Amino acid sequence: MQTKHRFCAACALLLLVLSSCDMTNNATSGGITATSGNVTIAQIFETAKQTSGYTWYKKSDALLAKTPKSAHAEPFMRTRFNATAAQMLDASGKVKEGAVFSEGSIITKELINTDKSLNGYALLIKRKADPNADADGWVWGYVTASGAERHPLTSKGNGCIGCHSIAGHIDRTLMNVSVP
Repeated sequence: MQTKHRFCAACALLLLVLSSCDMTNNATSGGITATSGNVTIAQIFETAKQTSGYTWYKKSDALLAKTPKSAHAEPFMRTRFNATAAQMLDASGKVKEGAVFSEGSIITKELINTDKSLNGYALLIKRKADPNADADGWVWGYVTASGAERHPLTSKGNGCIGCHSIAGHIDRTLMNVSVP
């Protein structure tokens, strides 16, 4: 009988570990994975709110002032990278020259008003198979602080790619160009 109880306890522990691993993955990615179907605005909003497991640009969550090259209306921003995308950051937390982000990369930019309140999020999600992905495999998400769509997913980054193609961009990212 003791062996049966040990076996059941071991099974329960294994299930607990497996379920917590799955919940950790969902918490850091907002449920967006390479195989989770088409990304929705609701998933983008949930992902945008996640900070656990992310790495901040230049290893700091400090607000950065918008530069003249930024087309975003908000005067401040800060950017974070999920674990997959963070592999493309150098030791100082800047995007590596010539980097190409892997499938599953998520880059979240918080757009901050003058009064330091959050105005919205802009996300780049590398999901080549998503029908809303651009030619480089990025899905462009742009939502308000309350989750309303600011730019349609179906546009495939039209309206964003023009600026995100300027000289010095690294796989459509501009942090090293537009932010010191």
